[in-house]
Amino acid sequence: MPGLPPTTPGRSFFRSCTMKSEWSGRQPMTQGSQSARALVVMPAYNAETTLERTVADIPPGTADEIILVDDCSRDGTVALAHRLGLTVVRHERNLGYGGNQKTCYREALARGADVVVMIHPDYQYDSRLVPHLVGLLRSGHCDVMLGNRIRTRREARAGGMPAYKYLANRALTFIENLWLGQNLGECHSGMRAYRREVLETIPWERNSDDFVFDSQFLVQAVHFGFRIGDIPVPVRYMKEASSISFQRSVTYGLGTLAVLAEWTLHRVGARRSPLFSPRDGSVPGV
Repeated sequence: MPGLPPTTPGRSFFRSCTMKSEWSGRQPMTQGSQSARALVVMPAYNAETTLERTVADIPPGTADEIILVDDCSRDGTVALAHRLGLTVVRHERNLGYGGNQKTCYREALARGADVVVMIHPDYQYDSRLVPHLVGLLRSGHCDVMLGNRIRTRREARAGGMPAYKYLANRALTFIENLWLGQNLGECHSGMRAYRREVLETIPWERNSDDFVFDSQFLVQAVHFGFRIGDIPVPVRYMKEASSISFQRSVTYGLGTLAVLAEWTLHRVGARRSPLFSPRDGSVPGV
């Protein structure tokens, strides 16, 4: 496909969605409609230098609306977003990465989104691939889609991913795949897409306001039986791209392992967790 990165020989462009159903009471998803309303949401913090490039790369006609939620940026992110014609929501105080995503999803659902694509506006992820994420959700093949930055070690390192982050990502993803029964290329992507039913089912409002929000959401998606797939996305590590420190990375990794342990205790009935309890208060899969 013109303008898109070629696939590695012998490997498919996207991974088949995998499903580990823990809740037989979930209603089957309606098969995809090409008229489904697709919204792109961007949790932003000091993204002035990268926002315009991220938005410009989204193919025309892909998104019915682009929503930027600003978490008290200190630069010109908000003014630029207005000039670009985005829908802008601004926090009065900094709520953190997870808190920002919560606002993103509330706003998207309130605006009638059938498909929601979350992408960091730091230009680390190739937003030209947004139509592929949307298409696999609209077609009914998947419920959740992730952008996988690590198709090969060479590509990830050539894109500027630090060695320690590459190794940590590989180790954590291996553990999560084994623990969750998945086959994902990466579990820590900042480019994700969800069908509306996912956001209406998972109690993400109970999740952390910090970076571990993403790990909690992924485990919740598995717990509630949603089908998860991914596609390769070229990585761009640059000075302007947001990146957490080594100390925060360690905290995130330990937090991810804690989420897996919390899910396991919930499943065996040793300790009930609100993260894996449905919105009506009953507990599935136990």
